[in-house]
Amino acid sequence: MGKLSIDQLRERVRGGVVTPDDDADAYDAARKVHNAMIDRRPAAVVHCANAGDVMAAVDFARENDLDLAVRGGGHSVPGFGTCDGGVVADLSGMRGVRVDPARRTARAEGGATWGDFNAATHAFGLATTGGIISTTGIGGLTLGGGIGYLCRGLGLSCDNLVSADVVTADGQLVVASEQEHEDLFWALRGGGGNFGAVTSFEYRLSPVKDIYGGPILYELDSAGTVLRSFRDFIADAPEELGGFPAFQIAPPLPFIPEDRHGEAFILIVSCWAGPPEEGERALRPFHEFAPVVAEHVGPMPYPALNRAFDALVPPGLQHYWKANFVTELSDAAIEAHLVHGPRVPAVNSTVHIYPVNGACHRVAPEATAFAYRDASFATVIAGMWPDPADNEANTAWVRDYYGATAPHSEEGGYINFMAGDDQSRIRANYKGNYDRLVEVKRAYDPDNLFHLNQNIKP
Repeated sequence: MGKLSIDQLRERVRGGVVTPDDDADAYDAARKVHNAMIDRRPAAVVHCANAGDVMAAVDFARENDLDLAVRGGGHSVPGFGTCDGGVVADLSGMRGVRVDPARRTARAEGGATWGDFNAATHAFGLATTGGIISTTGIGGLTLGGGIGYLCRGLGLSCDNLVSADVVTADGQLVVASEQEHEDLFWALRGGGGNFGAVTSFEYRLSPVKDIYGGPILYELDSAGTVLRSFRDFIADAPEELGGFPAFQIAPPLPFIPEDRHGEAFILIVSCWAGPPEEGERALRPFHEFAPVVAEHVGPMPYPALNRAFDALVPPGLQHYWKANFVTELSDAAIEAHLVHGPRVPAVNSTVHIYPVNGACHRVAPEATAFAYRDASFATVIAGMWPDPADNEANTAWVRDYYGATAPHSEEGGYINFMAGDDQSRIRANYKGNYDRLVEVKRAYDPDNLFHLNQNIKP
């Protein structure tokens, strides 16, 4: 395989290297990603144990002119964590998290999940903005921006990034922060995996331990009222209040009436991160929007909410998603949601409308690569289902839904929610920051080694 052989790669790395010539079961396990639609056969999967292994994988791919995929949590819907005939740098074995409670920071390795991160920080009563599913990798979420329950109060995940250790396309490890490699640090905060493989992230933490919240379900015929009421209320609600409206088929959970299991509902997933004793009062408006069918609301550890929906998103589902930002959730946009949201096709599928105001708006659009600082909501139409026989029909639901909401939305969307066929939107996703991102790409990856992503071409 060119300048470096597989045997030489094996000698250089601490972790294992799996190829198609190895045990078939081990190879199939190594190439698997979260989205079961993705079935690719890399030439080598490097199970990285440390930054040196990542450097070796990058060198091997570059010197042999092979595609390079970098995998953290493996949740990339387009399957960017694997490839055909190339090299996968699998960071999933690098999951350590070290908390410095005095400085209120945490350093996490690039393969850590939000479940790993939350478990470490919660012990000290601290947290930062993570995602909605705890099995999601910290790397992909942060590099794309990082929308989650706490973002109205704490900003995006990338807004809480202090520094990053990055293996660049030349195989070197650099530290990116406000003090060194500032241009790279700017680009990492929202620019995706375009600029290198991040082997560790250092985050700023905030005092969040227990929250008050959970899901509140309403009848579908109240959906318009709920969406309009949430839109108006969240515009200037206390920033400690997070959560989002969603369309969801009711799973068989004990707090939902048994005869309603399998029916679609509009719901609000709520998260009050202020003093827990104020939670009931803070969530009272949600109970006044419309009659409540069922709810599971109360005090809980923040990590419990972050993992509450993990069971709906196990590995091995079929995935196809679309996304938009909206500066205003207009009545016309809501009408489009009312047509398509109730048609959610499987219990795993959902539509979330995340508020991204508050602290997210206090960062200038040019201060990080994440450009949509004027957006009020980020919508994701997340098609997820178990049976490949449903792919055509359920993909059509996502596309039709997106087609109906796109005229009422911004041209760009959140790159972490983009599908593999969304590359044509890349300039719109970054608005005025795109040209600067191209400049940084040319400086750190002129040959576009890191191109398996929502790609910014040099």
